Amino acid sequence: MSNEHPPVLRESATFDRLTIQEIQRAAETGIYDIRGGGTKRKVPHFDDLLLLGASMSRYPLEGYREKCGTDVVLGTRFAKKPIHLAIPVTIAGMSFGALSAQAKEALGRGASIAGTSTTTGDGGMTPEERGQSKHLVYQYLPSRYGMNPDDLRKADAIEIVLGQGAKPGGGGMLLGMKVTERVAGMRTLPIGVDQRSACRHPDWTGPDDLAIKIAEIREITDWEKPIYVKIGASRPYYDVKLAVKAGADVIVLDGMQGGTAATQEVFIEHVGIPILCAIPQAVQALQEMDMHRKVQLIVSGGIRTGADVAKAMAMGADAVAIGTAALIALGDNHPRLDGELKKIGSAAGYYDDWQNGRDPAGITTQDPELSKRLDPVEGGRRLANYLRVLVLEAQTMARACGKSHLHNLDPEDLVALTVESAAMARVPLAGTNWVPGQGGY
Repeated sequence: MSNEHPPVLRESATFDRLTIQEIQRAAETGIYDIRGGGTKRKVPHFDDLLLLGASMSRYPLEGYREKCGTDVVLGTRFAKKPIHLAIPVTIAGMSFGALSAQAKEALGRGASIAGTSTTTGDGGMTPEERGQSKHLVYQYLPSRYGMNPDDLRKADAIEIVLGQGAKPGGGGMLLGMKVTERVAGMRTLPIGVDQRSACRHPDWTGPDDLAIKIAEIREITDWEKPIYVKIGASRPYYDVKLAVKAGADVIVLDGMQGGTAATQEVFIEHVGIPILCAIPQAVQALQEMDMHRKVQLIVSGGIRTGADVAKAMAMGADAVAIGTAALIALGDNHPRLDGELKKIGSAAGYYDDWQNGRDPAGITTQDPELSKRLDPVEGGRRLANYLRVLVLEAQTMARACGKSHLHNLDPEDLVALTVESAAMARVPLAGTNWVPGQGGY
C-alpha cells in the first residue's frame, strides 16, 4: 500500500481557470472577445443597502387603505409637452438590429399596458415600435444610424446618447449576422458586415457644442419634446453639471452593470463605475445647481427588483430604466430553451448568446425563422406583468417606510451593510450613524 499522498491542487486567485482560458483563447485566435449582457463580476450594488421600515419612530402606511403614488413627470424644465408616466420604471434604449422587430413591438406593447415609456436605440425607429408605444423616446446617437428629422417629430422625447454604462467612451458593435437587408437599409450599411458604432458625436467636440445641438433639436421639434442626455457612469458629477448647463431636461445615468449591447469584454468588465456610487455624485451635482427634481434623473444598470427601484429612488432618482431585465421578462434565456442554447455554446441564464444572432427565443436575432417564435402580444403581456410586480414591490417597501409616494423615499430611509457601500452611497453603516468620510460614530 502506497504512503504517497495525492497532490493538493490550489487555484490561483490571479490566474484562475477563466483567466487561463481567456489567455489561451486570445493566443489561439488573435482577437479580443465580444459579448453583451453587461459586467459579470461582482461589484457593489443595491443588495449592499437596506431600507429602514417603520416601527415606533416611524409610522407605516396600510397597504389596502392608504395610497402610495407612483407617477412621474419627465421634462418639466423646458418642454411644452413633458411626459407623464404612471410608473417610474421605463424601458431603456435597445436597437432594432440588436433586437428583432417582434421584440421591439413587444417592448412597446408591455410599456404601454403598464403606462410607461420605451426607447428606440441605435438604428432608428420602426413602425412596429412606434405603433405600439404610447410613449416613445427617440435615441440620437453618435452613429446617426437611422436618424430622421421626421422620426424626431414623431417621438415623445429625444435622448441624446453621449455614453452607455457598459462602455462609456466606446462604441457598440452589431455583428454582421444581424445586419440583414432591412437593418442595413435603415442604417445605410452594407449587408452582412460587422458594424461598429461611433464613440462620439461627429459634429461637436465638447459641452458647448452640445448646447448648440440641444437648441437645434428643440427647434426641429418646436420645443415640444423633452430632451434627455444619457451618460455612461464614469465622472457623473462633472458630466451631469455640463449636461444641465447645456440645457438638458432629463439626465439618464447608466451604470456599468447595464449593457444589453455587445462590445469588448475587457471594456465591459473594466471601464465605468457601478450605479450605486454614481447616483450620489449625480444628485450632488443637481443639488448644487438647484436643479434636483427640476431636471429629472433616470438611472439604469442592473435594476432587477422593486427593492432596487425603491433604493434608487431613495438615493435621489426620479425614475429607473431597465434593459436586461426587460429581455428576460420577454422570455430570453428561459429554462425551456436550455437545450437549444447549449447547441450554440451557451445555457439558460448565462447570457453569452445575445451578440451572435442565434437566439432561440426570437428576441436578440434577425433570423426570420427564430424571430417569429416571439409572439409580441404575449411578450408584451409578460413584460407588463413584470413591470407591475416591480412597482408593487417598490410600493410595499415605500409604505413600510411610511411614504405616500415613491418620490418621498430619501437617503434617511437607507443604511449600508459594508463600509465600502456606505462610503459610495453616502448613507450610514447599519447599526451606526457613521457615513465614511463624514464623521459620526
